[in-house]
Amino acid sequence: MSNAHRWMKLGAFLPPPGHHIAAWRHPEGRADGGLDFAHYLQLGQTAERGCFDFIFLSDGLGIRTHYRSEEELSHWGRIVNFEPITLLSALSAVTRNIGLTATASTTYNEPFHIARKFASLDFLSGGRAGWNIVTSVTDVEAQNFNLDRQPDHATRYRRAREFMQVVTGLWDSWEDDAFLYDKETGRYFDPSKLHILSHKCEFFSVRGPLNVARPPQGYPVLVQAGASDDGQDFAAQWAEVVFTAQQTLPQAKAFYASLKEQMAAYGRAPEQSVLMPGVFPVVARTQTEAEDIYKSLQDLIDPVVSLGLLETQLGNVDITKFPLDEPLPVLPKTEGSQSKQRLIWEQAQRKGLTLRQLAKEVAAGRGHRLVVGSPHTIADALEDWFINDAADGFNIMPPYLPGQLTAFVDLVIPELQRRGIFRSSYDGPTLRGNLGLPRPAHPRLRSHR
Repeated sequence: MSNAHRWMKLGAFLPPPGHHIAAWRHPEGRADGGLDFAHYLQLGQTAERGCFDFIFLSDGLGIRTHYRSEEELSHWGRIVNFEPITLLSALSAVTRNIGLTATASTTYNEPFHIARKFASLDFLSGGRAGWNIVTSVTDVEAQNFNLDRQPDHATRYRRAREFMQVVTGLWDSWEDDAFLYDKETGRYFDPSKLHILSHKCEFFSVRGPLNVARPPQGYPVLVQAGASDDGQDFAAQWAEVVFTAQQTLPQAKAFYASLKEQMAAYGRAPEQSVLMPGVFPVVARTQTEAEDIYKSLQDLIDPVVSLGLLETQLGNVDITKFPLDEPLPVLPKTEGSQSKQRLIWEQAQRKGLTLRQLAKEVAAGRGHRLVVGSPHTIADALEDWFINDAADGFNIMPPYLPGQLTAFVDLVIPELQRRGIFRSSYDGPTLRGNLGLPRPAHPRLRSHR
C-alpha cells in the first residue's frame, strides 16, 4: 500500500496510572489519578499537543479483577475511576481537537440511553465523540445487573447486533436539517423530517424518536475491539476503528487483510475502517534508559496480582492447578474474551514461557506488542507495521502516566513527523475528519441517491 497522503493514526489509551499492572506503584505514577480531573486534564492536553487522533477510555461495570480475597484485591491498582462518558463530557470543554472515545457495553445498557449519551457528547464536543462498543466479558459485571453469570458469547453478540440497529436508528430519528426554530411561523421542526423507529425484535422494543437531534458527525465514530470470529464479523459490519492485539508482523498483516476483506460482504470499502493495534511503548532518550524504566516496573510486580491478571486475561480460567514453572497447557474454551485467550496462549508457546514467566510478561502489555527503546527504535517499530499493511495506526498504551505519555509526545511524535508519516496539525474539527472517515448520510438521503 502506498504511503502517499496517508497519515498514521494514533489513539492515547489512558487508564488512570498507566497500563503496566504496577504503574500505580511507580514513583511517577498517579495512584489516585482515577478520580482526579486535574490528572485527566493534563493527559488530555498533552495528547492534544501531540496531535493524537483520540483519547481512548476503557471501562468495566464493576471491579473486574479476579481475586480470592479482599487482601489480594487490595494489592491491585486501577480499582476506582470515573464513568468515562461523564469524564469525556468534562474534557470536551477544555480540549479543542482531540477525539473523545468512551467504552460502553451493549450487554448491560439500553440502546436509548447509549444513543442519547453519545449524541450529547458529540454535540458538547463539536463532533469529536467515539463509542468503543463492547459486549462485556466477565461474570462480575453480570452480577451487578441481576444475573449470576454473563450471557453466553453467541447471545451477547446477537444482542449487540440488534443493539446497533436500534442505536443507529435512534440517531436517525431526525434529518440533519429537521429543526427550524422558526419563531415567526411557530414551527420548531419540519414534521416531514421526523422518523419514528418503531423497532420490535428479539431483545428490544423501542419506539423512539430520540430526544436529541442528529449528532454533528451523523453517528459518533464506532470503535470495536473483539477479534474472535463473532467479533471480526461484527467489526466488518459496524466498526470504523478496530482496536486489536497482535504480537508479530505476520499476525498483524493476516488480521489486517482478513478484516478488510470481510468488510466487502457488508458493502463496505477497506478505507471505511481504520485498524489500530495496541502498542505498549517504553520510551526514553536512549535504549539503556528505556530498559532501566522497564526493569524498574517489572521489579514492582506483585506475583499474586500478576497471576490474578493472567487468569482474567485468559477468560477467568483457574490456573492454580497448573505448575508455575511449566508451560501453559491447552486451555478450555472461555465465555470471556476468546481472542485474548488465544493471543496469550500463542505468545506463551512462541516464546517458550513458563506460567510464572508468562504472568510477568502479561503484566506489562496484557498481550499487546511491547517495544522498549529510544525514539528512533519506537518509530521504526511503528513505521514497519504501518508501511507493510499491518496497521493504519496504533492505540498507544503508556506504561505509567503522565510521564510516559509526555515522553512519547516529546520524543516519538517529532520523529514520526520528521519521517512524514504523522501530522503536525489537525485536519479539521471532527474526529471523523481527522480519521479520514466519511460522515454517514441520513437513510432517507441514501435511499434517494
